[in-house]
Amino acid sequence: MSETMPPGEAQVEIPDPDVVRAVFGSQEPVIRAYADILATRGIEWGLMGPRETPRLWERHLFNCAAMMDLLPHGATVADVGSGAGLPGLVLAIGRPDLKVSLIEPLQRRVTFLQLAVEELGLQDRVEVLHGRAEEFDPGVGFDVVTSRAVGALTKLVGWCLPLVRSGTGGQILALKGASAAAEVEKADKELRKARLSAEIVSVRADARTEPTTVVRLRRGA
Repeated sequence: MSETMPPGEAQVEIPDPDVVRAVFGSQEPVIRAYADILATRGIEWGLMGPRETPRLWERHLFNCAAMMDLLPHGATVADVGSGAGLPGLVLAIGRPDLKVSLIEPLQRRVTFLQLAVEELGLQDRVEVLHGRAEEFDPGVGFDVVTSRAVGALTKLVGWCLPLVRSGTGGQILALKGASAAAEVEKADKELRKARLSAEIVSVRADARTEPTTVVRLRRGA
């Protein structure tokens, strides 16, 4: 299957409807609408490759949704390098109690995110911020800062920590794969300097979905 093939020729994954309902509940229509946006405009705009559509739910949507139980109720969340909205939009859809800021430096992706937020009816609790994480002054800071496929922990600490609220309780959640333990070890100097504790957590959106590896960095430990 060629990466340059027209999006209409890519076979979109059909998820188990019981799993979708179990994970997203009443927000099922919204997450399905977002999946359609990713499988069409996301590919047309080059934010996702056609090869991703046959595994859109398992590799991307459920992978991101697995983080939902790690976020406190009513938390403010900053998604750094949001790209196509992964994981930020998935978290906003699955957790209506959250206030989510999508931070993205590339204008094309910002436009994509703005259109998606409007079409999904999320304007009241999702904002799109154009720029790099280090350019923003968060004021009181966010409860949680998330990232996915943005960079190694050695860099993420510097980018994300200034966005986390001061005091205990603030955290950074970085979606990682098999490299999680090695990245934590390599970032030991940065973590010690920032006084962050690191924990590698394996979570699932549902017992029937694949596990997601998250590195959780927390203040005050």
